[in-house]
Amino acid sequence: MFLTKQQQVMARTLGVAIVALSLASCATYKDEFAGINSRLDQLDTKVQGAAQSAESANQSAQQANQRLDQIESRVQQLETKPSRPPRG
Repeated sequence: MFLTKQQQVMARTLGVAIVALSLASCATYKDEFAGINSRLDQLDTKVQGAAQSAESANQSAQQANQRLDQIESRVQQLETKPSRPPRG
């Protein structure tokens, strides 16, 4: 089946319109992806901050546990010491 000259022009025009619309939609997606990437960057920054806070809290907890262990050993020493008779 052969296309007439008018049908060829119409098909060519339609093809150009489809290409133009697809390029325009790519620009829209580009903007949407940029927005999504920006939000992801913000979330990444928040996650990194939360991870640093958690690490700091973990270090503080470890130090507190070490101090408690030291106090506990001292308390055990005092409890096992023989009691002294009162003076005077």
